[in-house]
Amino acid sequence: MQKAMIFKFSLFFVAALCLPHSYAQDSPQWGLPEGAKARIGKGSISETQYSPDGTRLAVASSIGIWLYDTVTHQEVALLTGHRIGVNSVAFSPDGRTLASGSWYRTIHLWDADTGELLRTLTGHTRGVSSVAFSPDGRTLASGGTDDSIRLWDADTGKPLRTLTGHTDGIESVVFSPDGRTLASGGTDDSIRLWDADTGKPLRTLTGHTDGVESVVFSPDGNTIASAGGSQDATIRLWHADTGKPLRTLTGHRIGVSSVAFSPDGHIIVSAGASWGWDATVRLWDADTGKPLRTLTGHTDGVESIVFSPDGNTIASGSWDGTIRLWHADTGELRRMLTGYTGWVNSVAFSPDGHAIASGGRLTIRLWEVETGKPARTLSGFGSTVNSVAFSPDGRNLASGSGSFVQVWDTDTGRHPQTILKLHTGWVESVVFSPDGATLASGYASGDSWDNTIRLWDADTREHLHTLKGHTDSVESVAFSPDGATLASGGADNSIRLWNADEGKHLHTLEGHTDSVESVAFSPDGATLASGGADNSIRLWNTDKGKHLRTLKEHTSAVYSVAFSPDGATLASGGRDATIRLWDTDTWKLPATLKGHTTGVCSVAFSPDGGTLASAGWDGTVLLWELTSSTGVGVGVEPLGNLLTTLGNIKRTALLQNYPNPFNPETWIPYQLAKDALVTLSIYDQSGHVVRTLDIGRQTSGVYQDKTDAAYWDGRNQNGEPVTSGTYYYQLRAGDYTATRRMVIVK
Repeated sequence: MQKAMIFKFSLFFVAALCLPHSYAQDSPQWGLPEGAKARIGKGSISETQYSPDGTRLAVASSIGIWLYDTVTHQEVALLTGHRIGVNSVAFSPDGRTLASGSWYRTIHLWDADTGELLRTLTGHTRGVSSVAFSPDGRTLASGGTDDSIRLWDADTGKPLRTLTGHTDGIESVVFSPDGRTLASGGTDDSIRLWDADTGKPLRTLTGHTDGVESVVFSPDGNTIASAGGSQDATIRLWHADTGKPLRTLTGHRIGVSSVAFSPDGHIIVSAGASWGWDATVRLWDADTGKPLRTLTGHTDGVESIVFSPDGNTIASGSWDGTIRLWHADTGELRRMLTGYTGWVNSVAFSPDGHAIASGGRLTIRLWEVETGKPARTLSGFGSTVNSVAFSPDGRNLASGSGSFVQVWDTDTGRHPQTILKLHTGWVESVVFSPDGATLASGYASGDSWDNTIRLWDADTREHLHTLKGHTDSVESVAFSPDGATLASGGADNSIRLWNADEGKHLHTLEGHTDSVESVAFSPDGATLASGGADNSIRLWNTDKGKHLRTLKEHTSAVYSVAFSPDGATLASGGRDATIRLWDTDTWKLPATLKGHTTGVCSVAFSPDGGTLASAGWDGTVLLWELTSSTGVGVGVEPLGNLLTTLGNIKRTALLQNYPNPFNPETWIPYQLAKDALVTLSIYDQSGHVVRTLDIGRQTSGVYQDKTDAAYWDGRNQNGEPVTSGTYYYQLRAGDYTATRRMVIVK
């Protein structure tokens, strides 16, 4: 049965590898939300785990679970379904089931072969931080930030018992190799041992001076290793039977996030959790506790560390957006898996619409819009990048990070000059004036309670004006289209309008009952929109500062607002993980976009208004295709019509078949920009025609649902079932031809 399972999944790998590999996830395989055309970034990394047979690597991320083929190191699947990011993953001992724990208090059990969601376990009242199977695979343990450990029947999903005793959240749970003992580590600085059968507490191990981030048994079950949090930074070894401390390993400077034994038990590997201080992977002699080797290369805290089942490879996942695979014997870097990102605070299109800049945890990334490929990473920040903005000519990119404003050359990635802080606050927002001559920056509270806006000469970087008046942090700044007026939104619940040339205060707009998080002018400059932490969007007349309207649909803070270039639509992103699109004529809500797993902190329209980019704390940027529609301005099409409005398609395209892999039938979606005679041919790997589907003349539109997509029953021209393997399907529509690949698994 195990061989059959491996073969089945290997075909699943082939299916994925046959897909055109791109950084922008634009295939249904990657679990794109309805209405999104692509995703940039894979989210942030929480944990990595190998399957028991070593053929797969599972990565728990803020958007789902990524599965990799460990031979090709290519992504083969993304399992989505958790409403909020995944904290922990664990394979069952037979490799057939994958368990995942989420911040949304749920545990999901997945079929590891097909990616099918089998069941959802509920009971924790707060996030699930760790999951682990017993060695016999019959029991699943979960640890939660609700201070409890829960045991579940792994086959039925029924709860067995709840273990209490920790006085703070559980960070890690693990079974002993014989399955008789369960160990748990908590943020109450303790390790607790439990009888796995009865749930009775056996003993409590104390000694760590900060939360216990990770616990693990040695393969022989005689030793427990534990990792201490930021104020501890030690690895401690304990006698598993008596609980007596054996030795303490020191060397990490700040915090150890994860610890693991090699399969033979001779080596311990640990992960340093601190950017700038200790983002290292360290190897130790498990018998003597002596340090063996330090692996460097990560540029941010390492969140997870794990050995491959054969002991030859160490996988480390980091906040720097990479998974690094190291040779366990030599410490040599064998492979680096990229594309992961920490939270994204700000997103901006270049003026020509060809590039996107995203600013987040310690870096700015520049991406090609068409392909989703990373063009450049700008680093060297001492803290989170809160804001990014292109100059009107696209040659420079301004960023706000910590107490600095930096201006970067977009061609070289260098910053020719850094505007040093003149205060002790930090930069929340940066923006260029429409003519590119002036750069404005808004500052948050520091020790001296700065709360100012600063205006700079964009060419010389000379400081021009300091605008004072806000009594709390300045969260957002925006120039009017003519550049004459500057608007600022503050944590003092107010909006202020300023003369941009002289820096004089013009109006104060009041009405929000909580912090103003974002401000944006309409293209004609007549209206100002503001998004607030009071869950509302307010609209104002910019001449007199009169309040016009309040929009209330978001269920939590509104972090970002933006007008489309034609002014017909207002987009808003909120902490409720939604993007709302508003018709500016009627102020009705024609669309709500859902896809981020955490708050949406930035939204931006492309210069042509055809695409909306949204950035989330889940570490991804989603691109949404927008089209014009009579009476609703710019809107996102309903289910199944991603690129069409009233039958008008922007381009002809062949889409990925679904399901894929499949047995015995599949549907092949496509879209037509104009009426065409459509033929779909299916080929085997040698290029021979297996089946031709003469679809006939079709009108322009999207053919995506099972009712109108092309259908193949897995049979050849003679009506005989084809064998398992890789096949190609080719669409001909007029002068358009495109080919994709698919896999049959039997």
